[in-house]
Amino acid sequence: MTPDTHDSSQNAFINRDMSWLEFNRRVLAQAFDDDTPLLERLKFVAIFASNLDEFFMKRIGLLKSRVRQQIAHSPNRPDELPPLQTLHACYEMIREMEDKLAAELGAEIIPALKAQGIEIVEYEELGKKNRKAVDDWFNTAVFPILTPLAVDPGHRFPFISNLSTNLGLIVEPIETNPHSGDEPRFARIKIPAVLPAYIRVDALRSGDDEPDEPTPNAPARFVPLSQIIINNLDDLFPGMRVIEVLPFRLTRSAAVELDDEDVEDLLEHVEEELRMRRFANAVRIQTPPNPSQRILDFLTGELGLSKDDHFSRPGPLACIDLFEIAGIDRPDLQTTPWKPVRPAALSDPEADIFAKIRERDILVHHPYESFSDSVERFIASAAKDPDVLAIKLTLYRTSQDSPFVDSLIRAAEEGKQVACLVELRARFDEEKNVTFARKLEAAGVHVAYGVLGLKTHSKCSLVVRREKIQGSWGLRTYAHLGTGNYHPKTAQLYTDLGLLTADEQITSDVVRLFNMITGLSTGQHYNQLVVAPDHMRNRFMDLIDNEIANAKAGKPAHIYAKMNSMEDRMITEKLYEASNAGVQIDLVVRGFCCLKPGVPGLSENIRVRSIIGRFLEHSRIYVFANGSDDPQSHLYFISSADWMYRNLSNRVEAACPIHDTDAKLRLWEIIEVALRDHRKSWLMQPDGSYTRLEAPKGADSDSPERLGTFETLMRSTRSSRSII
Repeated sequence: MTPDTHDSSQNAFINRDMSWLEFNRRVLAQAFDDDTPLLERLKFVAIFASNLDEFFMKRIGLLKSRVRQQIAHSPNRPDELPPLQTLHACYEMIREMEDKLAAELGAEIIPALKAQGIEIVEYEELGKKNRKAVDDWFNTAVFPILTPLAVDPGHRFPFISNLSTNLGLIVEPIETNPHSGDEPRFARIKIPAVLPAYIRVDALRSGDDEPDEPTPNAPARFVPLSQIIINNLDDLFPGMRVIEVLPFRLTRSAAVELDDEDVEDLLEHVEEELRMRRFANAVRIQTPPNPSQRILDFLTGELGLSKDDHFSRPGPLACIDLFEIAGIDRPDLQTTPWKPVRPAALSDPEADIFAKIRERDILVHHPYESFSDSVERFIASAAKDPDVLAIKLTLYRTSQDSPFVDSLIRAAEEGKQVACLVELRARFDEEKNVTFARKLEAAGVHVAYGVLGLKTHSKCSLVVRREKIQGSWGLRTYAHLGTGNYHPKTAQLYTDLGLLTADEQITSDVVRLFNMITGLSTGQHYNQLVVAPDHMRNRFMDLIDNEIANAKAGKPAHIYAKMNSMEDRMITEKLYEASNAGVQIDLVVRGFCCLKPGVPGLSENIRVRSIIGRFLEHSRIYVFANGSDDPQSHLYFISSADWMYRNLSNRVEAACPIHDTDAKLRLWEIIEVALRDHRKSWLMQPDGSYTRLEAPKGADSDSPERLGTFETLMRSTRSSRSII
C-alpha cells in the first residue's frame, strides 16, 4: 500500500455483510432476467430466499449477539462498522431488495406463469367443485396432522421452531358466559412441513385422499396449504370463533457455538451444540402486509423481537417453497438439462482407473465432466479392488444416500484399512454428519473428527494399493484432491475441479496430511501441497511477492484468482501492494469481496468480477504469471480454500499445484473464458456495488462474450477442444 496516497485503512475495505447482500442482489437479478427461462426465474427467487434465510441465521444472529454483548467490533478489525450500524444497514438493503422481489413477482413472474397455464390461486378463488375436492383432501390428509396450541394460564407459549410457517390466531367462545370471565385467547397452528407448501388443485378429486399424478405440460393450479388450513379453522376450534388470523414465519439464530476448549468428546459436543441451536434466539419474524397488530405485538413480545426484526411484504412468506413449483414437469419453461461428459482419459468404463492415473494426472471439471465416472468411480474401484489395502477420505458434506459412505463401508467389511475424517461442524450439516459418523464406526471404519479448534475443509482422498513396481511387489499411493465436496448431488450443480494423481511427491504429502488430521502429528513438512493453517497464507504471500519482484524487474507480472469469497486482510493488503508495484490482478469472486478494486493509489490495477448463472461457481483456482507470458510457464493451484481469514487461519485446507501441461492449459481456458464473459458477469465498483457487463458490439455470437461462461465451457467440453 502507498501510505501517502491512501492512508485511511478504514476506507480500504468493503463491509463483509453488505458485500454478501450485494451478492444476493446479483442472484435476484437472475429472476428479473427475461432471457432466463420462466421456471428458472422462479428457482432464482427461491435461491435468493434460501440464501437470505441462511444470512439471518448466521450473520444477523452473530451481529445481534455482538450488540447484546456490547462488542464494538470484530476481533482485530477496529476499522469495521459497529455491529448495530451494520445491522441497520443490512436491514435497509434487505427491505429494499424484498420490495423489488415482491414487485417483480406480482407484476411479472406470477402473471407470466398464469399465461403459461401455471396459477397460484387463493382458496377463495376456487370454484365450488375444486373447493370441495380441497376440503375433502384437507379432512383426510391434513386435519389429523395439525395440533392447535392455545396459550392461557394452563398452557405456556409454545416453542416455535426455526424456519417454520405458522398461523397465529385470536379465538373466543361462540357462546360466552358473562360470569365466567372468558376472554379472547391466542392459539398457534404450525403448518406441517411434511406436506407440500403448494397443493396442486387440478390433481385432486373429491373424496380422494391422494392426488392424481399430473400429466406432463398440463395446466396446473396451486393453492397454498396455509390458505386451505385458514379456511377450515372451524373444524379445529369447534365451539370457538376465530377473530383474527396472522400467518407468520420465524427465523432463529444459528450463531450458537460452544467453546471448543477442554472438549473430551467432540461428537457429544456437537450434539449438545445442535440442541442449543434449536432453542436459539429468534432473529426475524415474517408476516404478510397489514398484519393483526394484536397478534404481532404478542408474538414479538414473547419471542424477544423488536419492530426492526419484523419483515413484511406481499407474496409467499417462504419464497424457498417456490422450488416446488419451479420443479414441475414443464421442460419448455426450464433450462435444457445438461448431461455431464465422461472425462476423455476415463472414456472406457471398463478400463483400470489406476492404470489410467499412472499414465498421467487427470484433471476433472464438474459438472461439465461426470463426477460419477471419475471421483465416485475412483473410490468405488478402490473399495472392490483386492489389491487396495487402505482408503482414506475427508467428508465435509455429502448426500443423504452417499455412494462414498457405502463404498467405505464395503471396503471396511472386506478387511481393508479404512479411515474417514468426518467434519462434524460443517454448518447446517452437523446432524447428518453425526449420523454418518455413527454408521461408519458401526461398520468398522476408523472415524476421526479432525483437529480440535479447526474445521477440516480440505477435499482429499487417498488409496494405497499393492502393485508390482519395477519387477517387485510394493505399495503405490493414489490421491484425489478437489475444490468441492464428495457430494454427488451438488456435483451436478456446482462447478468444481479435481485432480486424480499418482505423483509420489503429491501423494506422500496427502499421507502426511491425513496423519495430521487423524493423528496427533504437528509441524508437518510438505513437498508440494500448500496446507492451512500452517503454511498457506505465507505461501500465497510469497507468490504475490514474487510477482511484485517481477513487476519491478520489468518482467510479466499477473495474478489470476478465482474463488467463492475474498476477505483476508493480510492477503488483501499484499494485493494492494502488488497493484501499486504494477502487477495486473484479475479476481473472479462469486460471493462477497471485501477488497476495493480500481481505487487510485490503492488498487488501480485490480479488477474483480462475479459470475452468476446456471451453475454455482465453486472452484478455486490460483494462477501466478511467474515472470512469463506463456501460460504453460505460469504457476497453477487448485484449492479447497478461499482467501478468507477462516480458511487460512482456522481450517485445515489444501492447495494442490498442477504440473501436467494439458491440465494447465485447461485451467488457463477456464480463467480466460471467465474474464471474457459479458453475459453472466458483473464488474465490482470501488464502492462495493456491481455493474452488469454487456457484450461489446461486433462480438461473435459463438464467443465467450456472448455465450457466457457456462455455455462456452459446455460447448468446449462436448467437443473436447478449446474454442478460445
